[in-house]
Amino acid sequence: MNIHEYQAKQVLRGFGVPVPKGEVCFHPAAAREAARNLGDGPYVVKAQIHAGGRGKGGGVKVVQTLDEVKKTAARMLGMTLVTHQTGPAGKVVRRVYVEEGCRIARELYVGMLLDRATSRVTLMASSEGGMDIEEVAAKTPEKIFKEAIDPTIGLGPFQARRVALRLNLEKKQLGQAVDFFQNLYRAFVDKDCSLVEINPLVVTAEGKLLALDAKLNFDDNGLFRHPDIRALRDFDEENENEIDASEYDLSYISLDGNIGCMVNGAGLAMATMDIIQLSGGAPANFLDVGGGASREKVTAAFKIILRDPQVKGILVNIFGGIMKCDIIAQGIIDAVTEVHLAIPLVVRLEGTNVEKGKELLSQSGLNIITAEGMTDAARKIVGAVAAGRGNA
Repeated sequence: MNIHEYQAKQVLRGFGVPVPKGEVCFHPAAAREAARNLGDGPYVVKAQIHAGGRGKGGGVKVVQTLDEVKKTAARMLGMTLVTHQTGPAGKVVRRVYVEEGCRIARELYVGMLLDRATSRVTLMASSEGGMDIEEVAAKTPEKIFKEAIDPTIGLGPFQARRVALRLNLEKKQLGQAVDFFQNLYRAFVDKDCSLVEINPLVVTAEGKLLALDAKLNFDDNGLFRHPDIRALRDFDEENENEIDASEYDLSYISLDGNIGCMVNGAGLAMATMDIIQLSGGAPANFLDVGGGASREKVTAAFKIILRDPQVKGILVNIFGGIMKCDIIAQGIIDAVTEVHLAIPLVVRLEGTNVEKGKELLSQSGLNIITAEGMTDAARKIVGAVAAGRGNA
């Protein structure tokens, strides 16, 4: 789950992480009033969307007067902001964040995430903070250094100090940095984050450390522990299909291809998308129905896939373990009948009761193409879509 910058700063403020004062606004007049409450300028007006690269896209502006704040907010609100993370369609700006300006001496980068290689939360930092951090990571990765954190003791002061020294912070700033990094880690763990990113972390002209921007992502599996975080969810920023999928406990991510995928298991889903690509096709989605692929789940999955007008065929790739293949096959038959599927459907079943499942599919009277193995399934759905074959 993602949240907006202003919400992320609100969360971090509760853990003692220093952030600038600011106020979220939905109307230009409110933006002017918010700036007035902040005192003298300069002010920063920031478009609030769930995507990075807002500065390059014109979504972050520094202004000097209250009237400029109002004018800038009026221009941003309702605009479609296109960044390298939104894709060409962009995202509509429905709120802006008006924040006090500061005098920046240096821009740094700090982030935390779970490193799958070490199975530990890892603190990452670089002296090359700012809008081009992705370029730094791609071209000069040696400028990004890491500290793996032992979960039994947390982020040690010596580790935080070591990172601060590598950032070439002054001696008087080391204590601030240790507190900053440790509070950031505490927020990461206590709120079940999957990502914390401060870019930039600035050193002000007065020598203070300040989180000038903040991005927090949360592990969906931990949200039941955090009703306060769940309340921050902005449905306007999410794909409608992804919202509906979450109601059925389906993991769904929309992609740009034309072959819908329905798979049980995240690893199998990734492999399925890969083999579709290798076979000359393009997956339209990632969709993991999980271990309990009930009729209701399968039907919901078909409906969600079919909402995408780009989908010209569907590949169902199921490994029957706890949920037996015959039960899954019956769920597919019922779902296809209910949604009146009119595009090619290829089904690959493997696992418990697979022969019973295949028999049910063959006797259903529906135009379901069965496959033996993943390669066969991928080739058949790519061929069927290319030929434009559909279901009667």
